[in-house]
Amino acid sequence: MKLAVILMMLSAISPAQDRSVRVAVCQILCIDGDREGNFRRIEYALEQARDAKAEIAAFPESVVLGWENSEAHRLATPIPGADSDRIAALARRYGLMISIGLDEKDGARLYDSAILVDRTGKLLWKHRKLNVLAHLMDPPYSEGAIEGVGVVETELGRIGLVICADTFREEISKRIETLTPDLMLVPYGWAAPMDEWPGHAKELEKLVKARAARWRCPVVGTDLVGQMSNGPWKGRTYGGASVVVDSSGQLLHLLRDRDVEVRTVTLQLPPARPAAGR
Repeated sequence: MKLAVILMMLSAISPAQDRSVRVAVCQILCIDGDREGNFRRIEYALEQARDAKAEIAAFPESVVLGWENSEAHRLATPIPGADSDRIAALARRYGLMISIGLDEKDGARLYDSAILVDRTGKLLWKHRKLNVLAHLMDPPYSEGAIEGVGVVETELGRIGLVICADTFREEISKRIETLTPDLMLVPYGWAAPMDEWPGHAKELEKLVKARAARWRCPVVGTDLVGQMSNGPWKGRTYGGASVVVDSSGQLLHLLRDRDVEVRTVTLQLPPARPAAGR
């Protein structure tokens, strides 16, 4: 009888000790303003993610219209709206949770946003970037609010979103730490002059490692491939080299340098922790 009780107790606690999720890191090419072409590339990546039995597909920053593309003031749609609805339809078609960076129009304001939708297409979370690098576009992206930095409970764990340069800021990092996420998905548009690659990738790797160690959860930093065509940084290259780091800050996967790649990885999530206040 005692042995049976012990076995039942071990069975009850083992799922909490071994929680994992399969994430497809979708490092795709983005061409500024090419909405239809970019959506086609998103769908090709989702096909690969589904075939690799991923549960989440993680995409880069501003992947439909291009980061710091001034035409986004005219072309961007609200969230919810036409572009996010298409992402929701793709989530249903391929049976995948999707995180992705989308430019968002809200009245006269343009936001650099990211969304998380579940495999039924339900919008679970929207994050508006705070650290918008206002000097790169006129008029610039509007800033999100620190109160908008959060995590969401999902069937796969407690998932958080921030965007690229948000990971530079101490107050944002500190807030995420208090929210105890199980997994952070970070869309990046990590750009540098051509002659600074592949060295610039090391800076992204260093940053993501530091944040994962602080947040004590895996971090998927998905970067673009392509080139900026607008503003003061016109001609800078997105170098890929997306980064997957475990909850101790150790590098697990580094994707291709300046090339497209979809890589599906299994990530061990931290043991279940009490949810922090939002």
